[in-house]
Amino acid sequence: MTNLPLIKLNDGATMPQLGFGVWQVADDQAAGAVKTAIASGYRSIDTAAIYGNEEGVGRGIKAAGVARSDLFITTKLWNDRQGRDEPAKALAESLKKLKLDYVDLYLIHWPAPKQDRFVDSWRALVALQQQGLARSIGVSNFTAAHLTRIIDTIGVVPAVNQIELHPRLQQKPLRDFHATHGIRTESWSPLGQGKLLDDPVLAAIAKKYRKSTAQVILRWHLDNQLIVIPKSTHEERIRENFAVFDFKLEPADLAQIDKLDANGRIGPDPDRFS
Repeated sequence: MTNLPLIKLNDGATMPQLGFGVWQVADDQAAGAVKTAIASGYRSIDTAAIYGNEEGVGRGIKAAGVARSDLFITTKLWNDRQGRDEPAKALAESLKKLKLDYVDLYLIHWPAPKQDRFVDSWRALVALQQQGLARSIGVSNFTAAHLTRIIDTIGVVPAVNQIELHPRLQQKPLRDFHATHGIRTESWSPLGQGKLLDDPVLAAIAKKYRKSTAQVILRWHLDNQLIVIPKSTHEERIRENFAVFDFKLEPADLAQIDKLDANGRIGPDPDRFS
């Protein structure tokens, strides 16, 4: 891999701390975006079955010409494929689209608690990991209650919980729960879907470091030991988002950003979304 900081997972695997997300990237755009991202230095790519772009991601991976062993690929199980048997079929379909023999990380995309199938789904993911089809397994958008249930029932702790996390939704209690149980926190919508780029506090800090506001926000994630997956389809922005390893935020600036926490959830409520 490139000189990316690596995060060690509770199963012994490592993953790059900074990755490239492709949520809301059309399939015909995904190949070019992924190729550009890998050329820019990214080695972790995050997609999902529901994004409808796994084939494009696969084309981008192939076009990049980087050894498979140097890449870390994540995809996710969608809500309508939860249960005991469907996850194996769903992952097989994802692997076919990605043209891969395995993924490095497979996540349950949402707990979908009204369906009450996430425990069975977690049991299925454990089996997929044992078969080598997913090197690591985890969840996304799970609360502490959802996590406690699968850990207590199955006895296997997720390696990662990917959650909405940005300066206005810092999820500190859930991050503390993760730390206690050895679960890594991964941030989706790390820039607040662009809603934070005009924040005056963040803009002032960016001016101080001669960086963009987006770069400062991403550095905040990295300095807090969060895994982070910004998304863009613009070549210049893809490269800019990767150029965050030549500075660190001072404690006073981190403290200022910490004060922006306002429970500003943008995405769905995990307890209600199905």
